[in-house]
Parts: sequence; structure tokens; C-alpha cells
Amino acid sequence: MEETSLIEVTQLTRRYGALTAVDNISFGLERGEVLGFLGPNGAGKSTTMQMLTGNLAPSSGRIRINGIDLLDAPQRAKAEIGYLPEQPPLYRELTVDEYLRYCARLHRVPRTHLAGALASAKRRCGLSNAGRRLIANLSKGYRQRVGIAQAIIHDPTVVILDEPTVGLDPIQIREIRDLIGELGSNHGVILSTHILPEVQSTCDRVQIINAGRLVFSDRLDALTGHARSTSIVAALAHPPDDDTLGALEGVGRVDHLVDGRIRLHVADGATDTDSWARNLGTTLTERAAHEGWGLYELTPEYRSLEQVFVDITSGDTSPLAPGTDNAGATSTGEAVA
Repeated sequence: MEETSLIEVTQLTRRYGALTAVDNISFGLERGEVLGFLGPNGAGKSTTMQMLTGNLAPSSGRIRINGIDLLDAPQRAKAEIGYLPEQPPLYRELTVDEYLRYCARLHRVPRTHLAGALASAKRRCGLSNAGRRLIANLSKGYRQRVGIAQAIIHDPTVVILDEPTVGLDPIQIREIRDLIGELGSNHGVILSTHILPEVQSTCDRVQIINAGRLVFSDRLDALTGHARSTSIVAALAHPPDDDTLGALEGVGRVDHLVDGRIRLHVADGATDTDSWARNLGTTLTERAAHEGWGLYELTPEYRSLEQVFVDITSGDTSPLAPGTDNAGATSTGEAVA
């Protein structure tokens, strides 16, 4: 791996008796990168996070944090990590300043650097005016900010965040996402989440774990590239018969929606479905104008990222198979049986 690698995970495995929770996974994290770590419940995500943070020993494999082996030198390696678990470890009876000073001492921040570390963490997390407030009196969004502040107060090279926006309102979510983006410019960040829009807005790279194995690991644009067009919805005042529409190049199936519109599906085996959608749109517009079909709406549909995620983790349908039924289409119409 490159010299900028902050995390190197090699053939990591964790077994509980006969159960293999994490099965021989390898990946890395680069400086300045935000890595989205996704997976369904029970996939091994939390087990992996616990091993990365040194809270659980692996059955086999190796973890290096900023070049330091986590098993050989755990104290030095853990000093490079800032961790926010899903439930922030807050002492509600303390003020923000009291709690962050306590966390700084746990992380062995020198007394001479304590005031500067405290001020920096509060400034970066939007807590500069909240130092004297009791944590018990803070909103959930501000408590999440305090949780992130404790994770970065010792200026770690790696920040690991587990579901940092769960339970927040839309404004709080936006603020936390902005903070994660800012952290990504100075640290390496691993973001564990179930919220796909959060991944789209904050992450550079995505990896998906399922049944203990990594089933996807690539740049974010490679994942979004799977969410391509697989159908077109057309509204026609005077539609032709289904045989005529089905004979258009690349059309595999014709469905009638309950609102009167027509969905044209790409044929099985098509590889470049986006080009198919563009070409079909042009053909359909020209034919409709020439033959008086009365075309007044033409909408390409795309598989949602949620559907791509389901396809990858279910194993039932390959995310690379464009001919599958468009269960994640953006149209609100339903096909008539």
C-alpha cells in the first residue's frame, strides 16, 4: 500500500465458536479519505469496528494503524484512533468542558496542550459557546457533537464514526455531515451507517460487508454507476398497441401503469442501459411525432442506491445485471398485473 495509508487490514477474521462473524477481509484507508462502511444487520460490521478500535481481538489477521501493529503495540496504535460508538459515551452530569478535559486526560494529552486541544475540538464541532452547559441539557444533535469532539480531542490520524446521525433532525444531520466532510480533509475517516444518502453526501469510497465478507469495495462513483436506467415511462394520448412498442429497439417488456402511462423495460442482456435510454427516447419522440401518438411525458427511470445495496447484499440479483426488474424505479405508478 501507499505510504499515505492510515489503516491496513490484512486477512482479518473473527470466529465465535463455529460461527465466522468476519471472514478473511482486507482493505485500507488513505489520508484525506472518508470511507463508507455499509452492511445489513448481522453482516459483521460492528465486529469489524470493534477489532479496528482494539476492543476485540481478531481470531487471525493483521491491523496496522498509521504503520503501527495494533496487536504488537496496542497502546501506541490506539493513540492514533478517535472513536464515536453509536451510543456516545457521555457523562450527562458533567459540563461539556469537564467531560472533554476528562477525555483529553484519558488520551494522555499533555497538560501544556490541554487548553489548546479543548478549544480546537470545540471550535471544529461547533461547541465554542457550549463549554459550561451540562451535557444532560443539550439536544441530541449537540450531544453527537460532543461525542465527535471527544473522538478528535487528541488529534488522531484516524476517526471512526458509528451511525453518527441516527435520531437527528434534518438540520442536525446536515450539520454533522458538514463536520464529517471537514474531518475528512485532515484525517482518515471510517463512517459506518445504514443511511445511503449520507454515504452519497460525505464519502469518497464505499465498502459493503455481507455475511462476514467484503462484497463491494470501490469509489463511490462506481457504486452510483450501478444505479443506471433500466426503464422509461411514457405518457401517450393515443398509444399504439403493445406489439408496436415492444418492437422498438432494445425494449424487452411493456407494462401499463394504473395512471395510464406505459413503462418500457430494457431487454435482458443489454450492457449500456444509459445509451439505450437515450436512444429509445429519441426514437420514441420521433415516432410519436410522425405517427400522432401524442407524447406528452417521457421519463427515464433509475434503480435507486437502496435497490443496488439490496441486490449486492441479497445475492439474488447481481447489481451489474441491467435486465432485472426495476424494483427501485423512481416512478410512483404500479404495473397492472
